Amino acid sequence: MRRPGTIPIAALMCGAWTATAPGAVYVGSTTCKTCHPAIYARWTKTRMANVVTDPKVHPEVILPDLSKADPLVTFRKEDIAFVYGSKWKQRYFQKTGDDYTVLGAQWDVTHQIWRPYHVAKGTDWWVEFYPDDNSKRPTGPLCDGCHSVNYNIRDKTVSEWNVGCEKCHGPGSEHAHQPSRSNIINPARLDYVHANDVCIQCHSQGRPLKNPIEGKYYDWPVGFQVGLELKDFWRLEEHKLGEQSFTHFADGSAHKNRMQGNDFTTSVMYTRGVTCFSCHDVHGTANDADLIKPATVLCLECHGPRSPNGPRAATIEAHTHHKAGSAGSECVACHMPKIAQTIADVRVRSHTFRFITPGMTEELKTPNSCGMCHADKPAGWASETLRGWKEFSPWRMDGG
Repeated sequence: MRRPGTIPIAALMCGAWTATAPGAVYVGSTTCKTCHPAIYARWTKTRMANVVTDPKVHPEVILPDLSKADPLVTFRKEDIAFVYGSKWKQRYFQKTGDDYTVLGAQWDVTHQIWRPYHVAKGTDWWVEFYPDDNSKRPTGPLCDGCHSVNYNIRDKTVSEWNVGCEKCHGPGSEHAHQPSRSNIINPARLDYVHANDVCIQCHSQGRPLKNPIEGKYYDWPVGFQVGLELKDFWRLEEHKLGEQSFTHFADGSAHKNRMQGNDFTTSVMYTRGVTCFSCHDVHGTANDADLIKPATVLCLECHGPRSPNGPRAATIEAHTHHKAGSAGSECVACHMPKIAQTIADVRVRSHTFRFITPGMTEELKTPNSCGMCHADKPAGWASETLRGWKEFSPWRMDGG
């Protein structure tokens, strides 16, 4: 833990210090519980609050049965210092010197099997700057800045592991001492660019503007905290249209997980001032992905039949050409297809909100929404089918 009252060196290195309030320091999420018990209680159950877990404190967090032998698993339960993740995949960190490194097997939650973990050459930008050995790739520069609050790059300590309150609201000591709107950041009161940057700081693929930093290459925006300008610390991964890379499909859609920010900033939703928390509540909800309401309800609050925002049809069924209540009639099925890879064949939803046409698949090899559900259909079936949807522009349905 960092000593109370000190300013993180990382912040001093990468730009002017802008605290939530003059002299404010990090005090931890449990301090927030005093005045916000209901929100705190919801948050503790979220994945944000449980990204990184110590299995010695919570042994139940380890999902697979480590007593069952598997050739990929060359470590013991006792070797695991931290467990990372629980939804799609689970990885295991071991203590290596004064840092952590990732062990060589990861648990595929969907398929309930072990898979190897090793970032190969050509599958991430930082690989060329680190040895081709998991045990020599520290998580401090590559992971921990997004999995903690106030990571200090010099002494490798944190104010709090996981995505705590102050990750999004800034250091809270002054606010805890004398609660006021003027001495804490509420992203809901920021303009849409800075509000979205609160999430984009971690939910994006990019690189620090200054890299290396003290001889190491970082895969998170060192020195940034809410209230500062993310653009002064972080640039999103570049992409050349027409080319597929480990980060992007040829049309510019995200090819891998942790790129919701890359997708969203290219969307019409973003340019219209929509924010991440227009749809999600990171304090926790009973809905998938911590949506404020189920997707089948949420989308239609802004997009209804004959709405200026679309769809421009008399009914939802007329727009989707699928039976009401079916999976194919859900907005996210077509406008947020699961095309970004997280592990093996497990994919997460695109956040461009664009309908990817079969024509784009034929030309650019970007997976399209139709093919996600109708994988059994022959090539060209989707394009031919969409040409029969007379209420849509034939040029829009055929091409990009």
